[in-house]
Amino acid sequence: MIYLVRHGEAAESWGTHPNPGLSDLGRKQAEAVISILSTFDICRILTSPMQRCQETSDPFARFMGQSAEIEPRVTEIPTPSDIDDRIPWLRALMAGTWDEAPQLVKDWRSALIETVTGLPTGTVVFSHFIAINALVGHVENRPEVTVFKPTYCSITKFEASSNGLRLVERGAEASTKVL
Repeated sequence: MIYLVRHGEAAESWGTHPNPGLSDLGRKQAEAVISILSTFDICRILTSPMQRCQETSDPFARFMGQSAEIEPRVTEIPTPSDIDDRIPWLRALMAGTWDEAPQLVKDWRSALIETVTGLPTGTVVFSHFIAINALVGHVENRPEVTVFKPTYCSITKFEASSNGLRLVERGAEASTKVL
């Protein structure tokens, strides 16, 4: 099994800070997810390079006596350089389809899918809302960017095989401030 964990609640919105850490609630969420993850057979921990993902992975990594490996290909969706205001751009992207996305975003999605598909069983990945949506949408063959709304520290489960990824279970859902 491969487990995708959405990061905990960030201290600031991505519209006001380019790389926020976790809020007090986010730190509690990161601690709470240990009780679930500890029941799985996990041998490898990967995290997005973004601060909120690293801070979400840290308590579990300490619990496991391991270090989380930073994996740039599971990071937040990139913003094209010609975008001045990320908030309206991201809202429009999230309401659209992958075919409408800029090539930079399509390339990011392809690298993400390839990376996660190649992971060994027993890997947990701490990542982001849209990254998890990109994987679920790919597996379900859905064109929409947003196919569900994984809540903070939700766990989405996949199996990898020679045929690619298979979705086992979507993580818990909640509303998001982006949409």
